[in-house]
Amino acid sequence: MDRTGPSVLEGLCDFDSPTVFNALVKKYGLPNEEYTDHTIRCLLPDQGTVVGYAVCSELTTNDPDSPAIPWSDYYQWLEGQDGPMIAVMKDVDSRPGRGASFGDGMAAMHKRLGVTGVVVDGVIRDLPGISRVGLPTWAWGTVPGHGVFNLVRFGESVTVGQLRVNTGDLILADSDGCVRIPVSDAADILRLAGEVREMEADIHGFFRSPEFTVAEMMRRAKS
Repeated sequence: MDRTGPSVLEGLCDFDSPTVFNALVKKYGLPNEEYTDHTIRCLLPDQGTVVGYAVCSELTTNDPDSPAIPWSDYYQWLEGQDGPMIAVMKDVDSRPGRGASFGDGMAAMHKRLGVTGVVVDGVIRDLPGISRVGLPTWAWGTVPGHGVFNLVRFGESVTVGQLRVNTGDLILADSDGCVRIPVSDAADILRLAGEVREMEADIHGFFRSPEFTVAEMMRRAKS
């Protein structure tokens, strides 16, 4: 799988997801839907921004007749992946969200195997325990329990929050949600994000300045 340099990953962590999205727009134009929708909520905003490569899976939380792959197969697969990883999980139950797809025990195991964040298209439980583990988490919300808990598929593509994610995709996630960054252009997106930040700092500085008028704003926009 394609990978980018550690310095690029570290640099991207200094930017928020809206700034990175704006950098993607500068690179590729609009329309651009390389981001998750409102259902994917940051549940531990104090844990900060995470950047990593997606490792995808699908599971059911209550359907007893769904296919079941041993969870040990999945964990062995994770153990062989290059990090940093973001686990991207999809609840494909007949009643998605009825039971939790992730909890504090799974958080501890994932973190031990090199996962630095988890994105769940579904719900989780044990949020205080996940916080203690120190694994940033995005999901619909929380519930107390789960039923029959079957792993259905892993290593392939999933759709989370209306964003199609492939294993190996580069993901940045923060308090606003998640954006996908093409690995081959990650260094360029980092550079463009810096340009976006500088441009926005100039704009906000102008808004606060005594020179601000709507006419001057329009003049600058045309220049």
